[in-house]
Amino acid sequence: MRRRPRVLIVGAGLAGTATAIRLLQFAREPLEIVLLERRQDYRYAGVAYHRDGNPWDHVFNIQAGRMSAFREDVNDFVRWANHEADRSGWSAPWSDFTFVDSGPAPRRIYHDYLTDRIAEARLEAYPDVELVETEGEAVSLAISGDHVEVSIRQSPSDGDADGVTPTRTLTADHVILATGMELKEPAFATEVLDHDAFIRHPYSTDGVGRLLATPAGARVVIVGTVLSAYDSVALLLRQGHTGTVHLVSKSGTTPRTYPEHHEHGVVRLPAPATLFEPYQDRTEFLARVQAEWEAACDAVTTDHPDIDRMIVTERVAKAWEPYLPRVIEQIPTGELRQLLQEFSTQIASLRVGAVLYTTSIVEHAMESGQGSVELVVGRIGKVAPATSGRLDVVVATEDATRVIRADLVVCNFGREFDYTHVDSPLWMDLLAKKLITPHERTGRGIEINSWGTPLRPGGEPNEMLSAIGVMREGDEIVRNGRTGAFAFNLAAIKNHSIVVAAHVVERLELGYDGGAALHRSFTVDETTHDEFEQAVAVEVKRLAARSRAARERLDAQLADHPSSDRRFPATTAEQDIRLIRIAVNQAAVRRMTDISVTPRQLRRQLGIANDEEAEYS
Repeated sequence: MRRRPRVLIVGAGLAGTATAIRLLQFAREPLEIVLLERRQDYRYAGVAYHRDGNPWDHVFNIQAGRMSAFREDVNDFVRWANHEADRSGWSAPWSDFTFVDSGPAPRRIYHDYLTDRIAEARLEAYPDVELVETEGEAVSLAISGDHVEVSIRQSPSDGDADGVTPTRTLTADHVILATGMELKEPAFATEVLDHDAFIRHPYSTDGVGRLLATPAGARVVIVGTVLSAYDSVALLLRQGHTGTVHLVSKSGTTPRTYPEHHEHGVVRLPAPATLFEPYQDRTEFLARVQAEWEAACDAVTTDHPDIDRMIVTERVAKAWEPYLPRVIEQIPTGELRQLLQEFSTQIASLRVGAVLYTTSIVEHAMESGQGSVELVVGRIGKVAPATSGRLDVVVATEDATRVIRADLVVCNFGREFDYTHVDSPLWMDLLAKKLITPHERTGRGIEINSWGTPLRPGGEPNEMLSAIGVMREGDEIVRNGRTGAFAFNLAAIKNHSIVVAAHVVERLELGYDGGAALHRSFTVDETTHDEFEQAVAVEVKRLAARSRAARERLDAQLADHPSSDRRFPATTAEQDIRLIRIAVNQAAVRRMTDISVTPRQLRRQLGIANDEEAEYS
């Protein structure tokens, strides 16, 4: 009897948890899903949502109505927060708060939400589809035949009497990499990384504790001016901080504030045709970008007077995404990398904003006459120890070099996007064994194909592995035109989890009978056949179904669609049925991950809007 396949997910933060939920939902045949996390407090949370790193005043930058883990069920998070969540340990005002689509929600409760949703998925999984949770750090892997051997380092507390940390080996049929963000070491702060007045990880338990313990009159420098920096400033201000807080960045970009009743939307705009012309030089290209951008913003303002001026740039940036891959093709690799390096923060600020709950208190403190928060535009050259336990922050501004003496420096100096520089045993091992390839065009993340499969240096897909989340930034940029943090945020991860989980289940349930290569070029006429379309509609509902009973009912319907008439040369009747079923599944996945529409539009487009209305009316 064939043993039950095993899928190992490395990382149990948002990306890993979302993918585990989808695997539990999609699998029809026996499957063991192992969810590996090196830090117990990050399970179902990651750095973005773990409780100790997110006080109650740290809220999502986007509205609560956009935080559902299920793209096809846009109301799920708000519905959970209002009707299902256990609020017994919640702090005021959230313990009595009524959540609305356009309002705020604290990030720390997302851990509870994901915990409940993965528990639901486990309960509703098919027989012998099991989730196993384990702790440890994957440090290396080796592919041997049809399985992967993964070396896992146990937590330091598990060390033996001599202080040696044990390592064990786990065998898997497939490995999904969901390792999250990798921190970049700030070159300007090498002398002070361990200094008492320097916070390197503001979302860590230690970092938040030190911010909360900061004397009210202390002078604080925060490196960065976007969302994470605003979280730190707002945390200080809400506890009555009166000393000067300096927000420092080279661009000076600050987040836009969403209108009070903002809803996500998509507008259609003509292609920015001049950007498809051959690239000449940076100055000429940026002039074309500015002209096209201003024309597009004017068009949205004129044609859509109901759209708030604060979100016009968001609408234009979203409308341009389908065109950006063609634009990027015109830009030489070296220039593309430099443009991304120089403008990625500004691009991100045009694409996504923050809720009023976070921005209002910071902006008020920036206003003339308030004086407690100062925006400093310049490049930090060095952070060095000063007298009395303080730090000197050297900033090169446009006019001069400025030295700010600080009682505390908070470093929001982001992530390492170049995976050749990532300080991780696992990623260094993957590179050394040539199991992955750094993203050539952007230098951000790794090369993958449309199924989330990493590519080897020669371009060959490594079918034993999948990747989800941050490491797909470069691919999202060149494939889908999703730039900045939007390349790996919740919206992108929702789609990644659907595609990867469907692909992994398909691969394992198909087996190794030669069909895998065949279905990749599946282009036969039944994709336009009524019977095929009916089957896709049923498959969409099956993939979206959260209850086992609903999936069983839909599976029974799928048994009749499409017919098993032979349509492939050189295959058996059984293979024909499986290949057609795969084609149906892939068509359903493409529809569920359509980014040209909003999640609310998607529900109507998929024909499942009325299901929710009937269930929750």
